Amino acid sequence: MTPPPGWYRDPSAPHQERWWDGTAWTDHRRTPEPAGFGPAPVPYPESGPGTGTGGRAKAVAVTTAAAVLVAAIVTGVVVLGEDDEGGTRTQTRTPPVTATAGDPAPVSDPPSSPSPSPSPTPTASEPSADDPAVVEDQLNGVTFPLQDGWVRPRYVAEDDVMMTTDGTYDCPADGSVCRHGLVISRTVTANAESSPKALARQDIEDAADDAYDVDLVGNKPFGGIESHEEVAAGPVAVAGRAGYYVRWRVKTAEGPGGYVQSMVFPSTVGTESPILVRYVFDAGEDGPPLAGMDAITKGIRPIGDADTGGGVGSGLGPTD
Repeated sequence: MTPPPGWYRDPSAPHQERWWDGTAWTDHRRTPEPAGFGPAPVPYPESGPGTGTGGRAKAVAVTTAAAVLVAAIVTGVVVLGEDDEGGTRTQTRTPPVTATAGDPAPVSDPPSSPSPSPSPTPTASEPSADDPAVVEDQLNGVTFPLQDGWVRPRYVAEDDVMMTTDGTYDCPADGSVCRHGLVISRTVTANAESSPKALARQDIEDAADDAYDVDLVGNKPFGGIESHEEVAAGPVAVAGRAGYYVRWRVKTAEGPGGYVQSMVFPSTVGTESPILVRYVFDAGEDGPPLAGMDAITKGIRPIGDADTGGGVGSGLGPTD
C-alpha cells in the first residue's frame, strides 16, 4: 500500500526530513524539531541508509582518540548519556550518510506503515514559499495555478488530486461528503495508445462515472447518471505541448449534475508519457464558474518555466 503524503526521515540525510508526495520523493527538505523526550522521530524508508534512535546524550571523554575514531567508522559510535533521574543509557548508531546539494533523489521506497509528522498534508506536493498560488505535480513535471476559491487537497480519498474547491457539502443522494470541484492529474501508463485525442475520448466516460455515478466505496452520491451531452472538444495547447480535450455535461438523478472534462497532452519530462488531467465542476449556482477550466488550462506550466502556457484552440501542430 502506498503511504500517504507527508514529511518522513530523508533516506539521503537522516538529520533532515523530506517530503513524500504519495508517489515519489520531492526536493522539499526541512530540519525536524528536536526530539527531546517526546514522541519517537519519524522513520525513514526501511531500505534507507541505517536507523537510530533520538535522545539527549553527552559524549564521554576518551583517552585514545585514534582508536575511538577507527571504531566509530567501522562499527558505529557508542554514546553514553545521563537521563533526568541520574541513570545511564547506551545508544549505538551507524554513521549517517551526508547528502550534498548535487546528490540525486534516493530510489528507496517509503515504509509500508509510515507515521508522518503530525500536521495536515495535501496530496499534491507542497509549493515553494515564493509562489504560494501554484501546485506542483512533480511526477509529471508541471504546475497548476491555484484559482480563487480553490485549495490544495486535504483528506481526499481520490488519487492524484491536485486541488479542490474550498469546503464540502452533503451529497444529494446518500449524505456522504462531496466537493463542488476537483482537478486530477495522472500519467497514462496502462495504454499503448499515444494520441491525445484518442486517449481523451477513451477516458471521458470513466471520468464521468467516477465523478457522478459510483464513488470509490460503491455509493451513488448523486443517485447515478441519467444522461450526458458532449458540449465541447478540440485541440488544446498545454504547457507548450499539443493536446486534446473532451467536455461532457452530465445530468444526475439527484442534484444539478455537473461538467466533466478529460484533457491529455505529452509530458514535458522523461519519456514524454501522456498526462491526463480531469476536471470535475458541479453545475448550478454553487458550482465553480465553467470558465475556470480554461483558466486553469492556460495556467499550467512546466516546472521552472513560468512563460510557457497554452489554452483551448492554441495551434501547435497535429494532435493525432
